[in-house]
Amino acid sequence: MRVLYFAWVRQKVGIAEEIVAPPAEVRDVATLVAWLAARSPGHAAAFANPKQLRAAVNQDFATPDHPVAANDEVAFFPPVTGG
Repeated sequence: MRVLYFAWVRQKVGIAEEIVAPPAEVRDVATLVAWLAARSPGHAAAFANPKQLRAAVNQDFATPDHPVAANDEVAFFPPVTGG
């Protein structure tokens, strides 16, 4: 699984992207967030308040219950505002 981080999420995690192999119990965005949060102090800081994040799976916006699979690309970013 390829995980991308944008804006302040990237700053807290310390990298722009990584390839991960979550355990089988990681089946949706919410469980992926919980698993990622345990990877490092930076990940924990980035995912401390999941409601402040948006996710996309394979470049489509995704809710916390959206399924994820091994070959997916999952991106995390702050809410986008227009102007």
